[in-house]
Amino acid sequence: MAEGSYHHGNLRAALLTRAEAVLAESGVAALSLRGLARDLGVSHAAPTRHFRDRQAVLDALVTGGFTDLNRRLEEAVDGEGTVEARLAELGRVYVAFATERAALLGLMFTAKHEEDASPELDRIAHRSLDLAAGLVAEAQRAGAVRPGDPVRLAQVAFSTVHGLAALAVGGLLDDTPVDEATDLALEVLLAGLRAG
Repeated sequence: MAEGSYHHGNLRAALLTRAEAVLAESGVAALSLRGLARDLGVSHAAPTRHFRDRQAVLDALVTGGFTDLNRRLEEAVDGEGTVEARLAELGRVYVAFATERAALLGLMFTAKHEEDASPELDRIAHRSLDLAAGLVAEAQRAGAVRPGDPVRLAQVAFSTVHGLAALAVGGLLDDTPVDEATDLALEVLLAGLRAG
């Protein structure tokens, strides 16, 4: 692809799209600005107009990943239906993201736990838990979810759907379709969360 075909920020977006593909195909160690430039058919210097180094690309992937995940979760929280239906949709959205973008999610969690993680990263990384806890609290007010710390209940819910996604990504669900396993896991999880 010719360098001149990128304009109005398209090269930055193309670099990030290709970087996520390299991450999924070959892992973080295979990612380099030079390799991205080669893959996109631009000069070796072209990526440095958008990213100072490889770490800047990784940081942008992480920030973009959390932003996209949070946007999807917000849509589920603010969606139509009962609070239980929205809780189930929240779980489905998370499993879909975690299975579609597994390598990116792994990078996101690694970056989130780095000692030098920025306050901004910490804020956006915790947004998904805040959204889930807010919906759990709403469900408690509606009498649909048992009493308890909404954050702790949301953490347990996340561990359930995250574990399911990890099994799916690892090919450990045997012949069970991911959607079917997700629906069953959410049915059991919501039954456990119900009040009374």
